[in-house]
Amino acid sequence: MKKILVVGMGKVGTLVGVLLNEKFEVTGLDKNKPHYDFELPFKVIQGDVSDVTYMADILKNFDAVVSALPYFLNKKLAQIAYDLGIHYFDLTEDVETTQFIQDLSKTAKSVMAPQCGLAPGFIGIVGSDLTHQYTRLRDIELRVGALPRYPNGLLAYSFTWSPAGVINEYINDAEVIHNGEKKSVSSLDGLEYINIEGQEFEAFSTSGGLGTMCDTFEGRVDTLNYKTIRYPGHGKLMKFLMYELILKDDKTQLEEILKNAKPPVDEDVVYVYAVVEGWKKKTLYRSEYFNAFYPIKIQGQMWRAISWTTAASLVAVIELVSKGVLPQKGFIKQEEIPFQEFLKTQSGQLFVN
Repeated sequence: MKKILVVGMGKVGTLVGVLLNEKFEVTGLDKNKPHYDFELPFKVIQGDVSDVTYMADILKNFDAVVSALPYFLNKKLAQIAYDLGIHYFDLTEDVETTQFIQDLSKTAKSVMAPQCGLAPGFIGIVGSDLTHQYTRLRDIELRVGALPRYPNGLLAYSFTWSPAGVINEYINDAEVIHNGEKKSVSSLDGLEYINIEGQEFEAFSTSGGLGTMCDTFEGRVDTLNYKTIRYPGHGKLMKFLMYELILKDDKTQLEEILKNAKPPVDEDVVYVYAVVEGWKKKTLYRSEYFNAFYPIKIQGQMWRAISWTTAASLVAVIELVSKGVLPQKGFIKQEEIPFQEFLKTQSGQLFVN
């Protein structure tokens, strides 16, 4: 794998290109020319990513494609990659899109690896790693929050991530394992309170964060769930917007309202918290992982916590495929990626340092 096309030159896609460019020949593609106050270290071309003929003609010159596009554009791109036999990676949290890609992967001649971001992605790698020390499992509980460090207003939020993706997570049902059975629960439900170093937060169910973990751990655990961390009161207000004002039926308008009300901030924080309970032989234990990630400087530029954690997670997976540590074709489940090997990659080192 030498030549990689990164599609979608937002903050995350751009940083994916920057990180990949240290080891691969990278080209970026977006419908608009990106505007940054620094020079990108790789070439960017403009094109219509929804034009299947155009994308197929472009992609035949690459060994792999990375999608940093909104989730609803990924199916066509994955199909083209499958047809051409090149590796495919994306960040999607959308369950239906992942199932489509998983079906393609059954006969794929290359790697099909969606869900390579933060959640799903990194959190599943961490949670699965904690399970390896147990003889028998009871619970796996995963929590992630991408938040402004200095919140204001009742929503106490800032859309440093795709508003369309966030809305999708809030509306679609979430997969869980409850009482040993795989089920679906409503997003924004299952409210709980979390205290992190004296600061109170809330967490509630959202769609997609577990990736394929329910399939992997079905029959092995009593409880498996994923919840998104927010400042208190956020979930109640989002329920009001979506279900009392019925904005769930007009996602475009809801997205515009939220983007206008809560623009991105530079000072953000990403909380990652995983808990596993189970037995080591006959003794019951509990293992925890917690980390808080903040903006960092990469190649002379500052990047938000949500941007670099998402981009670095994806690039670390690509590095592992390139090194032959991961399979060279078919579907890659995030929870099957060895955490220690992930941390040894150049991008994985960012989570250590």
